[in-house]
Amino acid sequence: MDSIWINAPAKINIGLDVLRRREDGYHEVKMIMQSIRLFDRLTLKKSETPGIHLSSNLHFLPTNENNLVYQSAKLLRDEFGIDEGLDIFLDKRIPVAAGMAGGSTDAASCMLAMNELYDLGLNKRQLMKRGVTLGADIPYCILKGTALSEGIGEKLSTIPKMPDCYILIAKPRIHVSTKFVYTNLVLDENSPHPDIDAMILAMKNRDLNDLCARLGNILETVTIPAHPEIDVIKQCMIEHGALGSLMSGSGPTVFGVFDDPDKAAFAKEKCRELPFKCFVFTTDLYR
Repeated sequence: MDSIWINAPAKINIGLDVLRRREDGYHEVKMIMQSIRLFDRLTLKKSETPGIHLSSNLHFLPTNENNLVYQSAKLLRDEFGIDEGLDIFLDKRIPVAAGMAGGSTDAASCMLAMNELYDLGLNKRQLMKRGVTLGADIPYCILKGTALSEGIGEKLSTIPKMPDCYILIAKPRIHVSTKFVYTNLVLDENSPHPDIDAMILAMKNRDLNDLCARLGNILETVTIPAHPEIDVIKQCMIEHGALGSLMSGSGPTVFGVFDDPDKAAFAKEKCRELPFKCFVFTTDLYR
């Protein structure tokens, strides 16, 4: 095998809680992660030119050691003594800095592809152990599907799958600093913590309506006051048929959950009519 391509799915957080700030500065979280059918694509080719050569369809992305894809490829090359050259092309479709783990899923998919391309013989758990050294979201992006994420995001548990539904994604053209969000997050007796356990029970019961009634992301308490457009998008989705709507991660991406594809398509057009521009996309779950 001289080349391989792989799709890297985006993720959304259908529930995100922050339990406490640890002494090391990291935050302890409890969140439900879900892969969706919005993909980047990586193509890896063996090359006679030594080193790693990364390129992308987006000119502003770094193509050196500052890119997680490059770092993940280097990690496995160094460990397994791979000397031959490697060309990697990243076809970026997931919006950048959107709270959808775009960089992490690209790195995870690069590791999965290299494992097959070079016949390294690693299973997913072994890849996840290596991936966490580069980023807390990478182990989940190797696992994919529906999962409970705890600790700083690296402790993963299998939970019941999210019921079948349709997802509308809307990302306004604003930048949200994850550092700003976590730095300004207030955790006290008044903090609106989502009930993650009740959400898991709703998924076990295959009750999409109950699940959507419980959607919650504690980071909205910081991001929405700073960027009110996010709440406008949420309300637009709810008013036009979404069973529930939530900000993903630290934002700014908003998703809506629908039980009918026509409703999702109609809400998509309504989001396009908002007075600020959004990337909008309708899809479903990635299992």
